[in-house]
Amino acid sequence: MRVLLLEDDAMIGEGLSRTLAEEGMSVDWVRAGGEAEAALADSGHAIVLLDLGLPGAEGFDLLKAARSRGFDTPVLIITARDGLDHRVAGLDLGADDYLVKPFETRELLARMRAVLRRRAGRATSYLVAGAIELNTETHELSHADIVQVLPAREYALMHALMERPGRILSRAQVEERIYGWGEEVESNAVDALIYSIRRKFGKDIIFNVRGAGWMVQKS
Repeated sequence: MRVLLLEDDAMIGEGLSRTLAEEGMSVDWVRAGGEAEAALADSGHAIVLLDLGLPGAEGFDLLKAARSRGFDTPVLIITARDGLDHRVAGLDLGADDYLVKPFETRELLARMRAVLRRRAGRATSYLVAGAIELNTETHELSHADIVQVLPAREYALMHALMERPGRILSRAQVEERIYGWGEEVESNAVDALIYSIRRKFGKDIIFNVRGAGWMVQKS
């Protein structure tokens, strides 16, 4: 899962980038308003974390402009502005949630999961495809009586495939979902991840569609 982080504070940005990476996410971190506007035109992110105090741009203006263009990626505002008027304004402009700094990382992650569940129309932290079940909170994958916690990249791959069971993802689409900007991706990186997952859970957990990509079955 790719996350767009719009945050100018170096300490917060570095800490969040590291934490989110440990949770299996790829983080594209932007620190200035001008770059943020261009970044919000990218449709490859699962969620946006938006600080309102970016240099060169007002966060509310960025959000309003993005939503007016039809940008529908979930946005979670992270800011030190704790006034009621600010919270109401952010939500009314199209933010999916509003979190005041300083905050605990666990709460941020829980709110991110909740936002993504709502957007996907799910009520729990589980993605289910037939006999496969992925816990988005603990990163446990269960299949054929085998339950294991997945490493970050393997979790990101299974999350991408299980968001829409039955849908084929090409190599480019998989790479777009699990690798961030500027990351060097080996030509066989996705194949290696799939091989590792199949070795743990069996070959039938991920299906290869020749010439098209990979998928997990709905049932």
